[in-house]
Parts: sequence; structure tokens; C-alpha cells
Amino acid sequence: MIPLAWYLVLSALLFALGALVVMTRRNALHLFMGVELMLNAGNLVLLTGARLHGGAEAPAAMLFVLALAGAEVAVGLALIVLTHRTRGTLDVGAINFLRG
Repeated sequence: MIPLAWYLVLSALLFALGALVVMTRRNALHLFMGVELMLNAGNLVLLTGARLHGGAEAPAAMLFVLALAGAEVAVGLALIVLTHRTRGTLDVGAINFLRG
């Protein structure tokens, strides 16, 4: 049996990797993938807590977060594709919808 601390370490590593991607990349698709990594790290913490305490609320919350992430993927990828078609780039610095 794998100790619960390993799940928390894995979750911290996933969250740190997602945060690093969000802070260092300028491509919209990379930012999107970094946010998804951070959401999955949070899900792993929820499931680890559920396994530790034996509650049924955390898996229900995890399913809600997964459904929310699925909706985010659908809307986010549609916006990224639309932005790429209209602007020709995915660089966040070059996209200026609200400026001027």
C-alpha cells in the first residue's frame, strides 16, 4: 500500500509544475494546460483527504471539479481556436482585445 504522504507530494509537484508553466510560458495553450495541471493537483488532494478520513463528500466534490474542468476545456479551447484564427497567434502578449 502506498503511503498517503506520497499522494500529497505528487499533488504538490503537479501543482508546482502547473504554476511554473503558467508563470513562464506566453502561449495560451500552455497556460491552459498549466491551469488544468493545477486543477488535477487539487483533485488529488481532495481524494487523498477522502481516503484518509473516509468521507463521501470529497469524491463528490472531485466529480464536480472534473465536470467544471470539462466545461472549461470546451469553452477555453473554442476561445483559443477562435483567437488563433482571427489573430494568427497564440502569444498572450500579442493578443490585445481590450486595449485601445
